[in-house]
Amino acid sequence: MQAIKISWNSELELNADLSDTATARAIADALPIETRISTWGDEHYFGIPVQADAEPGASAAVELGDLAYWPPGNAFCVFFGPTPASHGPDDIRAASPVNVVGRLRSTPVEELQAIRSGSTVRIEALDE
Repeated sequence: MQAIKISWNSELELNADLSDTATARAIADALPIETRISTWGDEHYFGIPVQADAEPGASAAVELGDLAYWPPGNAFCVFFGPTPASHGPDDIRAASPVNVVGRLRSTPVEELQAIRSGSTVRIEALDE
């Protein structure tokens, strides 16, 4: 398991853990990554230099704080609440099946909601 730090515009820094899956290992190998985010409901997503197919168990249904890889867009996703595809306030759903690749250690929903499309995001490895 690889520990990572995700920072948005130097305004918010969160630690997370990547899983031990092929997609998560490919993401870890591509670090550091810095780019601009897009938002879709309570999801931040952004293209990354990783190409992977849907893994067994890929699903559109995710949990609060999940980190995922969206194969159609080669995108990293941070889920912190409902999206336009959700079926109610407690349902968190990606646009289509994603590979869950990790989890935030904390999920400050209000702080994540304050980060806007176009903000800079950086993901880097943590040595723990």
